[in-house]
Amino acid sequence: VYMTCASDEEAETIVKDLLDRALIACANIFAPHRSFYNWKGRVENAPEVAVLMKSQAGKFIAIETRVLELHSYECPCLVSWPIEHGHDAFIRWIGENVSS
Repeated sequence: VYMTCASDEEAETIVKDLLDRALIACANIFAPHRSFYNWKGRVENAPEVAVLMKSQAGKFIAIETRVLELHSYECPCLVSWPIEHGHDAFIRWIGENVSS
């Protein structure tokens, strides 16, 4: 699951909450960067941090629900894509660390 946040602090708050709820097994919070985007008819830019979270497809709705409760953005970037291939032991580790 990929998400962007306004700050490291916001990203950490959301990630820790999702880990505590066993909705994700792991997250990487990337260094601040500048995002450019169209918003309400204008081109905007702002500093953001990107977050890459490892979970299972069946957890996306619960992740989305919690992120929308915690996130500061009116319309946060939150998307997922399937893992087509992966190291078997790592994929098992994700399953062992995400609640059933």
